Amino acid sequence: MGIFERYLSVWVALAITAGVILGAWQPGIFQLIANLEIAHVNLVVAVFIWIMIYPMMVQIDFSAIKDVGKNPKGLFLTVFINWIIKPFTMAAFAWLFFKVFFADMVDPSSAQEYIAGMILLGVAPCTAMVFVWSQLIKGDANYTLVQVSVNDIIMVFAFAPIAAFLLEVSDINVPWKTLLLSVLLYVVLPLIAGILTRRTLNKSTDKAAVQHALAKLKPWSILGLLATVALLFGFQANTLLNDPKTIVLIAIPLALQTYMIFAITFFAAKRLKLPHNIAGPACLIGTSNFFELAVAVAISLFGLHSGAALATVVGVLVEVPIMLSLVAIINRSQGSFNYSKP
Repeated sequence: MGIFERYLSVWVALAITAGVILGAWQPGIFQLIANLEIAHVNLVVAVFIWIMIYPMMVQIDFSAIKDVGKNPKGLFLTVFINWIIKPFTMAAFAWLFFKVFFADMVDPSSAQEYIAGMILLGVAPCTAMVFVWSQLIKGDANYTLVQVSVNDIIMVFAFAPIAAFLLEVSDINVPWKTLLLSVLLYVVLPLIAGILTRRTLNKSTDKAAVQHALAKLKPWSILGLLATVALLFGFQANTLLNDPKTIVLIAIPLALQTYMIFAITFFAAKRLKLPHNIAGPACLIGTSNFFELAVAVAISLFGLHSGAALATVVGVLVEVPIMLSLVAIINRSQGSFNYSKP
């Protein structure tokens, strides 16, 4: 494990701190960067995420993807958790905290918007960041790609009806440009680039040179992650500093929901006897979110400065620290997944 991976939590903490300081010091610059977007997809963030994902796509042995179907339990677990369990537990947590526990601390209209934002996060499973988490736990890169792809296909058909049902809204206009552009930028283009790069590398007869080239690419994933974290926290620096109470109130149920979904998936994976490199990514896909889609829908339904939009943004801010803790848990539990096949 390299220095970037070994001390990743330290680098992330420094990136968060740097983002907040720079965002508070130069809010105009961050606002300028925030305005560089198409269909609610920020182009600078997209570049950083692309830098994260591309090195992992190069690691994939595309000839082995055809064998993924031999392990259907991992795919079943991913689909079941993301679409049968997670949206409804998120809605339950949101209602419980903002209608019961925090009822005296938040006005009813704001509480309803926070609930809506949390629901939108719960119905949008991760597309991009999960590739980073999968790499950090030495997950099966081929299987992770298929898990994410299946999620994206289901999202096209299931996002709107599930969100409409939970929000009690008769009609939700899915921002198709956001959904399709995000998948194109975060999955399709890095995948094509990875295939072409891998083919070029495989033409080399020196396998040691190929492995050396792959190792050289890996740190770029972490650098892309750190740059993304700094930028996201810079965007929300003033909100974090001026309204920390609300941030904490939203973060509490989001964190509890994340750890609960992780626990459910973790123990289900053990019952299914999934190997570690498939169980790990399944756990992490279910606990992380497709924040671009959630933010875009929240803005279109409730407005840019709504509580729903704020809740989706808080989801982004709390996700990275929480996911790092889950990565650590999975890495420490590797010995308990001693199965040759699911």
